[in-house]
Amino acid sequence: MKSLLKTAREKKGLMTREVAQQLGIDQALVSKFETGTRKPTRTQVIKLAEILDLNAETLLIEWLKEKILYEVGDDELALKAIVAAEEQVKYKNNQTQNFTTPRGLKTLLNQIDKLKKKLDKFRAFDSYRIAQALELEYTFESNRIEGNTLTLKETDLVINEGLTISGKTMREHLEAINHKEAIEYVKHLIDKKSDVNEREVLSLHNLILRGIDQANAGKYRSVQVMIKGSTHVPPAPYLVAKQMEEYFIWYQTNKTKMHPVILAAEMHEKLVTIHPFIDGNGRTSRLVMNLILLKHGYTIANIKGDAASRMAYYNALEKVQTNKSKSDFLLLVAETEHDALLRYIDIIGK
Repeated sequence: MKSLLKTAREKKGLMTREVAQQLGIDQALVSKFETGTRKPTRTQVIKLAEILDLNAETLLIEWLKEKILYEVGDDELALKAIVAAEEQVKYKNNQTQNFTTPRGLKTLLNQIDKLKKKLDKFRAFDSYRIAQALELEYTFESNRIEGNTLTLKETDLVINEGLTISGKTMREHLEAINHKEAIEYVKHLIDKKSDVNEREVLSLHNLILRGIDQANAGKYRSVQVMIKGSTHVPPAPYLVAKQMEEYFIWYQTNKTKMHPVILAAEMHEKLVTIHPFIDGNGRTSRLVMNLILLKHGYTIANIKGDAASRMAYYNALEKVQTNKSKSDFLLLVAETEHDALLRYIDIIGK
């Protein structure tokens, strides 16, 4: 791994001090990682992969290999121990990988990919006006899920005309404006080819709560919270940072293994289940989901905020959080994306 790190750093034209600055460690440590005299932590490996544009899974495998070899050395029983460990790891993986693809999901994903290919052919006819209208609807629906009472037209007037709606709270106005800004930031990240990481997720959350709760905007919560109407109890505040670290590691190790729609749904569910923020968890989770979808060339999956759709959405999340049953939620996201693609194609086709 040591030669891999140095080669990648030099290819990127980075100095060791620049890598150290992004990792938040001393420059000497980076040099020791490259010479092999010190081993980075798992978290540092993930961050190094991101900084140096390396495949996180490949780098983690190399890191684990070196770790194993360091531990076993040239012990004559090493090979037998490694074989025994391999069997144990396979057993544990079989125990944890108990999720079976829901009936119809594979078929639905195939339909989604066919629709995406069709949409790709129409991209030349895409326009800013279409994107603007769909993003407005997304802002309206995502806020409506959380109880915002602005209508679609009122949301438009607030965002695009700068008007104040009589009888609506300042918070509702700010939620509309902030969500629009967050969508712009998502598009900015896609243009920059930025990946999903802690900095960007915190930045999205900061935009969502800007002017509403500045003290907690872009920061993990420091108190215990409960979710209204749910039996799921989010982790204690002292566990949040650790679980978020694992969340980003999970993304890096799975982002090339899953269908983008499933990856996006999983990232949404995992974030909202950790519930790392005082407020704005739902909106931020849906933004992360759509960041992944847009990054892979799909359209915004706009989960509706009417009573029936909101209940179906909450019930699907509750099943994951309390019963570890993912099927309903994955299907809900896939169906939402399927319908969004159909609609987009129909609009451009006209």
